[in-house]
Amino acid sequence: MTAADEQPIAIVDNWLNIAHKLPSPNFNQRPENIPVSLLVIHNISLPPGEFGGGYVQQFFQNRLDASAHPYFASIANLQVSAHLFIDRAGKVTQFVAFDQRAWHAGTSSFEGVANCNDYSIGIELEGTDTLPYTDEQYAVLVKVTRQLLVTYPTLTPARITGHEHIAPGRKTDPGPAFSWSRYSASLGT
Repeated sequence: MTAADEQPIAIVDNWLNIAHKLPSPNFNQRPENIPVSLLVIHNISLPPGEFGGGYVQQFFQNRLDASAHPYFASIANLQVSAHLFIDRAGKVTQFVAFDQRAWHAGTSSFEGVANCNDYSIGIELEGTDTLPYTDEQYAVLVKVTRQLLVTYPTLTPARITGHEHIAPGRKTDPGPAFSWSRYSASLGT
């Protein structure tokens, strides 16, 4: 059972009440007068294709030990984050307050507007492009998304996208393993 099953989801002072709070240094201020109007779905696994171990959390906090795995040496100096991370069991960790600009999208554009980090919330699902996501992840993602849609009136179902859509050719996540139809149907859109 996840925290999302145990209590109603709410956003309090820009933090999700059911999330484990683990602040990342990788954020900055959003531009003035730019409302949150986009939700970007990502995936991540560290090492690639492996789950658990706390490496994603370490990575988003600039604490990843480059010697812990050969792949880590290539990413240990990157400074990235997301607002939320949903692990395979459906546990949610929040790294950046929703009113802050997390560093998740990189070079990106949605409907001709560049710099998606300026106006988006990024959610990382623990997974890969090709392995199915868990029922627990979908359930929590849907509940969180519903709350975000209520909290941010300029965020609509039409403004939910994948990293692959805002950075085509550069990014592939959440990939073909993510069922957009299942997610959309669960949201009722």
